[in-house]
Amino acid sequence: MSIIKNLRELNIALKISWLVIYLSLVVGCALDMRDQPRYEPLEKSAFLGDNLSARPRVADTVARSQPIDTHLNTGQFNGDFAPTFPFTVTLEVLRRGQERYDIFCTPCHGRLGDGQGIVVEYGLKAPPSFHSQDLREEPPGFYFDIISRGTRIMPGYASRISPADRWAIIAYIRALQLSQNSDVAQVPAQEVPNLDQTEEITK
Repeated sequence: MSIIKNLRELNIALKISWLVIYLSLVVGCALDMRDQPRYEPLEKSAFLGDNLSARPRVADTVARSQPIDTHLNTGQFNGDFAPTFPFTVTLEVLRRGQERYDIFCTPCHGRLGDGQGIVVEYGLKAPPSFHSQDLREEPPGFYFDIISRGTRIMPGYASRISPADRWAIIAYIRALQLSQNSDVAQVPAQEVPNLDQTEEITK
């Protein structure tokens, strides 16, 4: 009988132990974020050398509520395609645009922007030439929209090319258009010897 009594007491003790563990877990899970140690706004902290508990904003970050530069980031100006660039086009911008153009655009549009990229040799349809009158007259914002969202079989590049680089590419496209639709008389005399001596130039 004593063995049975001991077993019963052991069983009761185990049940009580499990109940204590269960209640501890329930109470622990009931804690929420309000019960954790934290700093109040602008409260002093000895953890970092400047004694500030709130850290300064990381450079170049933009708050969700902060207005964005729609001209730079969307290519829109007053709801229409932007007729101008959102920043001054410099030689550095053109060089960056050429680099990005060679990487992303040349396979389809060709090095001259004439639509004779390498993909044409593999049977794909040639894209329109940037030197057609219609495309030469399109505003810069038009090109920004096409690069960002794509058109027909061309994919959008918004996830792969930053807004600033898209504008740089557009600046380089403008340079290509100018290079293929200009008169030699517009070239400074000292630069003429640097041009390819084509039949048209030598006439």
